[in-house]
Amino acid sequence: MQKTFTFCLLLFLTSLWAQAQNTNPLYLQTSEMANQMVQYDADKGSIMRFYATSNPMEFRGQGSSYNSPERRQRLLSLIAANLKQLEAIDFDKMNINGKVDYLLFKRNLEDEQYQLQAEQKNYDQIVHHLPFSDRVYTLIKSRNRGQSVNGQEVAKAMNDILNEVKQANGKLKAVEPFDQNLANLASEAVKGMQAILKSYYNFYNAYDPLFSWWVPKTYTSLDAELETYAKGLAGKGKSTSTQKDDGSGIVGKPIGREELIRQLKLEFIPYTPDELIDIANKEFAWCDAELLKASQEMGFGNDWKAAQEKVKNSYVAPGQQPEAMLELYDQSVAFLKKYDLVTIPPIAEETWRVNMMSAERQLVSPFFLGGESLIISYPTPTMSYDEKMMSMRGNNPHFSRATVHHELIAGHHLQGFMNNRNKTYRKFGTPFWHEGNALYWEFLLWDMKFPRSPEDRIGMLFWRMHRCARIIFSLKYHLGEWTPQQCINFLVDRVGHERANAEGEVRRSFTGNYGPLYQLAYMVGGLQFYALKKELVDSKKMTIKQYHDAILQENALPVEMLRAILTNQNLKKDFKTQWRFYDKTKP
Repeated sequence: MQKTFTFCLLLFLTSLWAQAQNTNPLYLQTSEMANQMVQYDADKGSIMRFYATSNPMEFRGQGSSYNSPERRQRLLSLIAANLKQLEAIDFDKMNINGKVDYLLFKRNLEDEQYQLQAEQKNYDQIVHHLPFSDRVYTLIKSRNRGQSVNGQEVAKAMNDILNEVKQANGKLKAVEPFDQNLANLASEAVKGMQAILKSYYNFYNAYDPLFSWWVPKTYTSLDAELETYAKGLAGKGKSTSTQKDDGSGIVGKPIGREELIRQLKLEFIPYTPDELIDIANKEFAWCDAELLKASQEMGFGNDWKAAQEKVKNSYVAPGQQPEAMLELYDQSVAFLKKYDLVTIPPIAEETWRVNMMSAERQLVSPFFLGGESLIISYPTPTMSYDEKMMSMRGNNPHFSRATVHHELIAGHHLQGFMNNRNKTYRKFGTPFWHEGNALYWEFLLWDMKFPRSPEDRIGMLFWRMHRCARIIFSLKYHLGEWTPQQCINFLVDRVGHERANAEGEVRRSFTGNYGPLYQLAYMVGGLQFYALKKELVDSKKMTIKQYHDAILQENALPVEMLRAILTNQNLKKDFKTQWRFYDKTKP
């Protein structure tokens, strides 16, 4: 009896402690991990700038993105020290915020370590093409401390390096072509040395009279020889990609199944690529059924493409697009306020603005972009007639009914506004949160009858189908199963894209500096937020406004980790992703 009483008392006290932890104002902006995370971020920035191959004063911050061997090793050393520091932390004693920060910070460190080690392995394969690199890095060591140098000795050292580069250039003709990525890395390494020598030269020249007398001619010759060698190395590359130009002009680099699975685990998505494609097809089937309902209401029967064609032709006249989008914004914000769905700070409403997208940018981003600035896609005078029509039809008001609130409030603008004001030390941004949450609002507003007509529903369904298609075409591309042209055709035939817009979408996906998981993150992240709503709101554990506000107050992080915070999970130090969010609940 006594043991039972003691056990119950402990449970009660533990519960009180947990509640106190969660209501402590301290945890509104920080956690036990915040200090180490802030320190690491600042230390990394210092190292990036100090060991940069270019002058950070000239490049606003961290200088060249190329990691010299010295910078790479210094970063690896910093990561190792921070991982060791994590080992000494008593994980179980931390608040749920600290536990989540610990797990995500450790994940980030280990991923950065993985990337740097892979980079080092590649560097080890090309270092024999850089026999002069040690001489270059030895020469420039005096630069950061501004130490005095002997102009004649510098000129001799540069001349010796020049002779080595000439020899390397002479031997390059006999070098067999090798992997394009390695060739590019070798070329970047030479350009890195070029940049650091330029910074070195610019610092001493004209300040040191003897340096200016001895060095300029030799330096100019060395710089030109390095330029030639860098181009020569890049030209020795041969593509090993499984994807060639299939006539679309779009050539990316599929990453393969193994790397896809690694990155999915990194994002706390416990599904395989094949399972995600299956989910997308199930969501597509739902869209198909709803699309036929809307098509029938419009009098087109089962010919949904004819109904969609009518919707596309509802575009506004030149000069009227911004005003039409403002009207859609006003409608969406009024809807959010009517049902009291989320807190909207007055300054967030006050400070968004509009810009127009250039014709060149529309080649990659044919639809709206957003955040604090809504970037509207609409034809420009330089476009051809066909290009103008595709842009207007693809950005008609019914299609844009989902786009405007996705980009502004309660989408990307409100996200960014709140992220700048809540737990800013968290550097866990992920498209599964950013894009997933914006898409979740499309799910929710659909459920709440925001579309007012079958034309509105077809417009919103276009985007929902588009997000299903993104899962399928991006995964099949990275699995090596589809070419870019097949992806374009899929968007045109299955979703109803204008062909130029489909080409822009695929080009953006594979050559626009987006990660391999970015495009699938919209629908997958949206489904995560939708499942979490069912768990917390539909069960009456939270109101819908509390849920939406809580999302924004935690800053951006993988949705499974947000779930851990909102449900106060008892996380373990060896936590692995496990939330099968689609298996039991779906929109």
